[in-house]
Amino acid sequence: MPTSPRPAAYPRSGLFHLAILYTVWSTTYLAIRVAVDPAHGGFPPFRMAGWRLVAAGLLILILARFGSRSLRPARADLPTLLGATVFLWMGGNGLVTWAETREESVYAALLIAATPIWTAIIEALLDRRRPSRRLALALVVGFAGITVLTGPKLWGAPLAGSGTLIALLIAPLSWGAGSVLQARRPVTLSPLVSAGWQQLMGGVAMCLLSLAAVEPAGHPSTAAWLAWLYLVVVGGLAVVSFIQALRVLPTRLVMTYAYVNPVGAALCGWLLLDEHIGWSTVFGALLVLLGVAGVFRERYASG
Repeated sequence: MPTSPRPAAYPRSGLFHLAILYTVWSTTYLAIRVAVDPAHGGFPPFRMAGWRLVAAGLLILILARFGSRSLRPARADLPTLLGATVFLWMGGNGLVTWAETREESVYAALLIAATPIWTAIIEALLDRRRPSRRLALALVVGFAGITVLTGPKLWGAPLAGSGTLIALLIAPLSWGAGSVLQARRPVTLSPLVSAGWQQLMGGVAMCLLSLAAVEPAGHPSTAAWLAWLYLVVVGGLAVVSFIQALRVLPTRLVMTYAYVNPVGAALCGWLLLDEHIGWSTVFGALLVLLGVAGVFRERYASG
């Protein structure tokens, strides 16, 4: 009997970059929390994010220059770079950083786990196609999980607390939009140079936002500075892996980091910061991950 052809194997380089996303991005929620936690001498959030991104962007561009890579973006690259500045860094990373001055890293990571759900909705709208019943069910389950996670805090929270939750709901939507933009409008620059420009531009925007918000200078603790340095070096270089993975792997596969990062972040926060993980948190997280699994299953079956 004839056998069906085996699917082409994914490139090892792409899987290597995906593994970096699995590990490094599981720890960045913890690092952000340490860097901006006001109870332990953290930075003001927008200033921390701005300085971090500027430093990481410059570091990456210097490395790219030593590697004899062209640093000059083409005119056609500017919309993608500007879009990444707005969606990935200001709307995505910026809102998470601000929210983690008020919420634990575990909670932030679990809500950001919904990013693939928002990504599926954005792509369906762009492609002008109605979701199938299976995809619709997955979206309903995922949003049920978000409701379980946010409901108890949202119902009993004052206005300021509600704003934090809203920020954590907008952040994955914004990051999903930036991810779709990266996948559909890739730049001509190398992943290293693209990551450098995106973080540098995002950092300048965050610094301007810090000035507009009149953030205090603050007196960051040693732990906050070490967390900041980790985000600059390790977190900054991981963005290169994100861009490269989007280039050589299917978007649905790259977005599976949303399975791993919340679990890794929850374990890090529980082990290192003694953050609380209750039964409602576990149940809500399971629903979100089931929704994400349904999204991936539907997109894999149709693609």
